[in-house]
Amino acid sequence: MVKRWIEKCYVGLVLFLLYAPIAILIVCSFNASKSRRVWDGFTFQWYIELFQDEAVIGAVRTSLMLTTVAAIVAVLLGTLASIGITVMGQKTKQVFMTVTNVPMLNADVVTGIAIMLLFGRFWNLGYFSMLAAHITLGVPYVILNVMPKLQQTNVSTYEAALDLGASPVYAFFKIVLPDIMPGIFSGFLLAFTISLDDFVITYFTKGAGMNTISTMIYQQVRRGINPKMYALSTILFLLILIVLWIANRISARQVQGTRG
Repeated sequence: MVKRWIEKCYVGLVLFLLYAPIAILIVCSFNASKSRRVWDGFTFQWYIELFQDEAVIGAVRTSLMLTTVAAIVAVLLGTLASIGITVMGQKTKQVFMTVTNVPMLNADVVTGIAIMLLFGRFWNLGYFSMLAAHITLGVPYVILNVMPKLQQTNVSTYEAALDLGASPVYAFFKIVLPDIMPGIFSGFLLAFTISLDDFVITYFTKGAGMNTISTMIYQQVRRGINPKMYALSTILFLLILIVLWIANRISARQVQGTRG
């Protein structure tokens, strides 16, 4: 009994440390005062000002477009790469998996500076340099999510479809793709989240006058965070919470359908 109580207290402490800062941020977004130390009444002022600020809306629009396109392209490239790696020999597969892990283990500042030097040498830094950097960042996460699903797929079913006259493309979309779809969806969410959260790579590869959410917050840190950023962070947190809830509901229904 005492052991279980200690375990629950430990888990509760970890959850508190994880979510207490977010709870404080949400409370500050409704505080009429700009100071985090003084509560001056409940207000929606910062949310109203947020949607009236063209600079913030532009940064949000750029971030969402950038992360969505980067995640979609990363999913396409990562899924194709996963299929190619799966059919390789064991030694070749180990080499490619090692190369895949390098961008994740490598410091973001190294990746950011390397891509900045590449595009700065041949092209101007701008939207496409940021997009290429975010795709590079997201592809390894997609591969590591899709690969386990491919390894769990029954190859005999795919080969049986080919023996029955199905083309390789038709057999892939009808047999393989549904099996690996959970991994693709997880890879998309992870690539989207990593891309939206990234600051270092974006900072080194963005063009002049371009801003994302992370770079705009960085600019405000030097002169003080505007409470509008608290409101924006609260909205992003709630949106991510809703997406995770929907994803868990879909996964639960898929598990129930499989058992049924």
